[in-house]
Amino acid sequence: MAGGQLLLFLLAATVLALTPGPGMFYVGARTLAGGLGEGLASTLGTGLGGMVHVLAAAFGLSALILASAEAFTVMKFLGGCYLLWLGWRSWRDAGVLLPAHAPLPPLGLRRALREGAVVEALNPKTALFFLAFLPQFVVPDRGDVVAQFLLLGCICVALNTLVDAGVALAAGRVRERLGARQGLLRRLRQGSAGLIMALGLGVLLLRRPSG
Repeated sequence: MAGGQLLLFLLAATVLALTPGPGMFYVGARTLAGGLGEGLASTLGTGLGGMVHVLAAAFGLSALILASAEAFTVMKFLGGCYLLWLGWRSWRDAGVLLPAHAPLPPLGLRRALREGAVVEALNPKTALFFLAFLPQFVVPDRGDVVAQFLLLGCICVALNTLVDAGVALAAGRVRERLGARQGLLRRLRQGSAGLIMALGLGVLLLRRPSG
């Protein structure tokens, strides 16, 4: 890839990484719910889920899924329902009444990591992104196409992970500053849960690209 094309790829990938998506909102909600540690664990999880899409796209699995109306429907149904379930559970957990000034209970690093990976791995928009975006920067004359695809995909995942980590740090500061203001923190958590559910509905309504 020439220098100008590489610069264009990095610029486009950075802009796309900064665009809000399910993984970003999940990271923010998880951080508000359980603190910075869980936010960073969920960030690592979304990165792992992104790598699933990179590997699937590089070896043609994503193309097969998107080419099949049935497979695409199953994928978006699972991803959308999972987001709705996570949002509903986050809303329910945020509404639990605790004694005054009691800290909100953490949900666990393993759970945050696992759910972050599943959220991203079941997101059909991520599969669409890799199949639509990366091939524009793959140059068959310059060697192994699969290797190029994997390299570009890893760069995209790294950028997305850095952005998600920034979201976790910002949400962690908000949570820390709120301190004992549990009522306000609870409302923020409920708002994040609502966004996750809205994203789930968006995934369920996603249409398979034609042609």
